[in-house]
Amino acid sequence: MSENRINVNALSEQLFGPYAEIRKASRARAADPQLQRDPLLGMDEHRERVLGQLGILVQQEAVQRAFPTEFGGQNDHGGSIAAFEELVAADPSLQIKAGVQWGLFAGAILHLGSEEHHKAWLPGAMNLDTPGAFAMTEIGHGSDVAAVATTATYDEATDEFVIHTPFKAAWKEFLGNAALHGKAATVFAQLITKGVNHGVHCFYVPIRDEAGNFLEGIGGEDDGLKGGLNGIDNGRLHFTNVRVPRTNLLNRYGNVDETGTYSSPIPSPGRRFFTMLGTLVQGRVSLDGAATNASKIALQIAITYGNQRRQFNSTSDTEETTLLDYQRHQRRLITRLARTYAASFAHDGLLEKFDAVFSGREDTDTDRQDLETLAAALKPLSTWDALDTLQEAREACGGAGYIAKNRFTQLYADLDVYVTFEGDNNVLLQLVGKRLLTDYAAEFRKLDTGAMALYVAKQVGTTALHRSGLRSVGQAFADISDERKSANFFKDPDNQRALLTGRIKAKVAEVAGALRTAGKDKAKGAAAFNENQDLLISAARDHGQLLRWEAFTAALENTSDAATKEVLTWLRDVFALSLIEDDLGWYLSNGLLSMQRARTLPGYLNRLLARLRPHAQDLVEAFAYTQDHLRADISSGGEAERQDEAMEYFRKLRASDDAPISEKSLQKPKG
Repeated sequence: MSENRINVNALSEQLFGPYAEIRKASRARAADPQLQRDPLLGMDEHRERVLGQLGILVQQEAVQRAFPTEFGGQNDHGGSIAAFEELVAADPSLQIKAGVQWGLFAGAILHLGSEEHHKAWLPGAMNLDTPGAFAMTEIGHGSDVAAVATTATYDEATDEFVIHTPFKAAWKEFLGNAALHGKAATVFAQLITKGVNHGVHCFYVPIRDEAGNFLEGIGGEDDGLKGGLNGIDNGRLHFTNVRVPRTNLLNRYGNVDETGTYSSPIPSPGRRFFTMLGTLVQGRVSLDGAATNASKIALQIAITYGNQRRQFNSTSDTEETTLLDYQRHQRRLITRLARTYAASFAHDGLLEKFDAVFSGREDTDTDRQDLETLAAALKPLSTWDALDTLQEAREACGGAGYIAKNRFTQLYADLDVYVTFEGDNNVLLQLVGKRLLTDYAAEFRKLDTGAMALYVAKQVGTTALHRSGLRSVGQAFADISDERKSANFFKDPDNQRALLTGRIKAKVAEVAGALRTAGKDKAKGAAAFNENQDLLISAARDHGQLLRWEAFTAALENTSDAATKEVLTWLRDVFALSLIEDDLGWYLSNGLLSMQRARTLPGYLNRLLARLRPHAQDLVEAFAYTQDHLRADISSGGEAERQDEAMEYFRKLRASDDAPISEKSLQKPKG
């Protein structure tokens, strides 16, 4: 085992990723008190503070990076997202309200509009003269955007679209900037012309005058106090025959001329819809990064505290045991540290893919589908993980973790909604699962009859091998009387990859088989899909975890310092083996692991955690958050001072003549 410390500075640079300098500049901004959350503010004051902070970002030229050069931007889409994610350290409300303004509202104008739209509306959106809402979600249709009920019907007589909300379930809901600050909205509605519905399109709609009053035909409600993110004025909007010029249709992918004739560069309505929505994938990309950053903050606070806080005497009369020396504490925090490193490396790959697509370097239909699937696979995992990590870190710090100034409770409240906006996590994973099924079916289409028969025979054989347990019997025979063989099996990256990919293939094959039996009967197909939905989503989650493992393994190849690479390899192994341990029942029931190997896994994992324990502080210090970012009393070093004071007090007391005698020492031995 290595005695050398990791190279923290080099590891920090690696973790900053492909946009290191941009991240550093944005993180320095997040350390500025004027951009940070004031925990004592009520909802109304918090909302006004965050609006003012958006103005500061404009003044500091911190929001223009993704926009075209003619508007003062740099056409740097990946760098823009990287900078934006870092604002979560200042205040998640600031991060999300900035995302609404420049990622969603201005982003819809940029990506769905024409050059004329850019000239007309981008300057106001960028400089905050026009705070805007992104009106997609409806009360009755959240993640099901294709089914929104708001309509935009073309009136040839006036050359206008009529935006209308036919019933209350079609009110636009959960819109940032809608309750108070928004002056315009990008509204998603069913485009109807000449009696034909051409599906969901986006329209630029002014909603308030300069005095802040709703324009004619527009109404709304304030969502009021929420569980978190109360610096954002979320609200509802509805439209009663609101007329806008025909040219307010953001027409990059679909246009209507003066005669009401519809045209589109994309003939397929389904492909057109997904192309339009795909241009807005940046929200999911940024949430993946911001949620991972929140996990890093939580772990840096909790591990720092766990390295200083002592509890219970076990080996000394004057010095209690440090919390992180307890195996259970290592299980709670270091496993999540491994997962967060994996998420961080995977996010770097997602950002690079995002920038390649949006810059036009790699912008085919396949590239966009790959980006959509990658974002849909990673955003659910990182947002769920953030909540899990924040809660476990909070509990690992005991009562101190519940005090508001130590950040966990507020971060949890703010991050809670990340799991359901920009796409409900389960719906996103279903999208990933369908892509896995499509790829699985494509493999079959490539096979000729002879190859198909061979493939089926092989699958039957493999299934029989799993169900009979012969594979696990072979493992047990190979490992008999030698636990080291089991350990060697688990630390081999090829075996880790095989175990992580094997469960995906098996689950997807099982779902595909069930769907195939339904044939072309739509009712039977829908029933079969519903009966296997949970298994498909499980496979999609597994796929996301495999993507993380692959990213972590690739990152090891880019780690030049030997000691750092060794420690990161242990950490990668902890990530992989924790995943396998969590799904151990599936591996055993499907015969992919023997009982012998399954029994040795927890012990080997515990030994890895013990190896990592001396490096835990360095691993979180490599996240490079300062106390100005953490802003938690328990990570400030004060706990170490308290512990040192206590130890010195008891040392002096025991060395003096004033120390009281323990009652136990006065008891006579029995017998």
